[in-house]
Amino acid sequence: MSSTARTGDIIHLNVGGKRFSTSRQTLTWVPDSFFSSLLSGRISTLKDETGAIFIDRDPSLFASILNFLRTKELHPRSVNVHMLMHEAEFYGIAPLVRKLQLCDELDRSSCGNVLFNGYLPPPGINSTLLHFSPPAASSLQSEPRSDVVTPCLPTWGILGCWSSDPGMVRIICGHHNWIAVAYAQFVVCYRVKESTGWQQVFTSPRLDWVIDRVALNAKVMGGSLGDNDKMVAVASVTEIILWAICPDGNGNEIGVFSLNVPVEALFFVGNQLIATSHTGKVGVWNAVTKHWQNQDVVPINSCDTAGSFLILGCNNGSIYYIDVQKFPLRMKDNDLLVTELYRDPTEDAITALSVYLTPKTSDSGNWIEIAYGTSSGTVRVIVQHPETVGSGPQLFQTFSVHRSPVTKIMLSEKHLISVCADNNHVRTWTVTRFRGMISTQPGSTPLTSFKILSLDDVDGHGGCSAGTEIGPYGERDEQQVFIQRVVPDTDKLYVRLSSNGKRVCEVRSVDGTSITAFVVHECEGSSRIGSRPRRYLFSGHSNGSIQMWDLTTAMEIAALGGPTEEELLELLDQCDLALTRTPDSTPRASTLSLNLSLPVIFLYQPHISLLQPVGKRQLKLFRLKFTASV
Repeated sequence: MSSTARTGDIIHLNVGGKRFSTSRQTLTWVPDSFFSSLLSGRISTLKDETGAIFIDRDPSLFASILNFLRTKELHPRSVNVHMLMHEAEFYGIAPLVRKLQLCDELDRSSCGNVLFNGYLPPPGINSTLLHFSPPAASSLQSEPRSDVVTPCLPTWGILGCWSSDPGMVRIICGHHNWIAVAYAQFVVCYRVKESTGWQQVFTSPRLDWVIDRVALNAKVMGGSLGDNDKMVAVASVTEIILWAICPDGNGNEIGVFSLNVPVEALFFVGNQLIATSHTGKVGVWNAVTKHWQNQDVVPINSCDTAGSFLILGCNNGSIYYIDVQKFPLRMKDNDLLVTELYRDPTEDAITALSVYLTPKTSDSGNWIEIAYGTSSGTVRVIVQHPETVGSGPQLFQTFSVHRSPVTKIMLSEKHLISVCADNNHVRTWTVTRFRGMISTQPGSTPLTSFKILSLDDVDGHGGCSAGTEIGPYGERDEQQVFIQRVVPDTDKLYVRLSSNGKRVCEVRSVDGTSITAFVVHECEGSSRIGSRPRRYLFSGHSNGSIQMWDLTTAMEIAALGGPTEEELLELLDQCDLALTRTPDSTPRASTLSLNLSLPVIFLYQPHISLLQPVGKRQLKLFRLKFTASV
């Protein structure tokens, strides 16, 4: 057959069960496309009973593809730009892909929307800080390596633990007008001033550890350290290193300490560094004595601070406290004095707690209010009057609304918020106060009930779990928010109100990079009259950058709600569900009576309350998807 005759051939196609007819010339005018390869024989063909070439793709989207090949025109308002771009990339229609990219970019800007507040590029550091190597004989390397730098490929860190991309952000934490950003093997500190903006002020040496926890202390009122009151600490497995940050930005290593068991919480109480582990260890570094002290207590599931008090919720059903301010006075035979404050009536393991100190109303001191959750799902509130310290707290209210272990509790001025292990199921109650103190029972009916669906990487390569906590975030006298990252590899976050679950805003990376860590932090206002603190969402990204978002402005905009069914399905379609799992945020695995993987949950709980409501079409999609994955 001559080439002239072949260019006029009629080609019959069966795309996803729908028949199309067009000419060979129409299909092949774009060089090196799917169709030119198909019709030249470079791609094997499958034909239906009529002899039409079968292509197993979406026929509705193919109609738009074929129309572009015929007319070379595009009408973006009549199509889903993102879905059509995916199909155009599959078929290799380069001119159409470029047009769709331009259409998509009309709605995007590298400067972000009105909520985008700032961008910190990956830190300008010696490339040796990004170098991974097996640990040396010593656990800490005080100076950056000067030897040959190998490519930034995943290698084995301490204890043979596989580490993710060393250049991505793992954890962000904030204190006053400072933030600390942890990468795999080093930490960077930034501070902000109104006149000069954000400045990088400290970069640690490269460690042979992979950092799991970070704590920052940027301001101590009346501290004894003077200008050296700024400190940053990092932990990996059992080891902790602490630096003092000097006014010139240099860091002096204070010391390397060991908790002897894995560190699961690291924070400052004033200028005292505290480390805890669920195995029953508490470590304290005292800023005055420069002394590191380890203490054995019963297994710890949760902790919180109130003033100078460290409050511990334990596996035996008891709540203990330590007065950190009185170190080293409250020591006996070199032991920290750990005092039992309260014991749960049913002796259930206390898996989460939150302490609220009321404003001081008399010379006798503050009321102490503690909300805690248990392994059985019970939520209780206990109250202690300052004049009755000797008699201990009194049980105020009990809620029995969760059937899974409670993983998070927040008691604030206006709300009591609890989260359980059933896919981050949230309950929120209104708290009524009179003269600053709880005066009436919040009531048995919750203000709201919703879920914060968030899938985690099974292998942990998507980031550090400490850097992607859902919250709730916020000061106790303000509205708290949850941060929802539905799938691990995404450039999108949802900010939701804790009081009703409604969406405050949707945040999307301005450079398209995946979000690997986030935190909500309030920075102090300037010295100008009328200036007030502002709340920001800091997002860390796979390329090492930090992006900042103005949540104070977002809170003033009408709430929209969490992801819709369509948005949720679209996010799940972008995620390899075989490499993800449902949240397992319970403090101790032993407190869970049942731990099902995601496929099993969807197969054996077909009502799928994660989607509210779920239509028959979505249910069928999920059944098909999970049956295939299993």
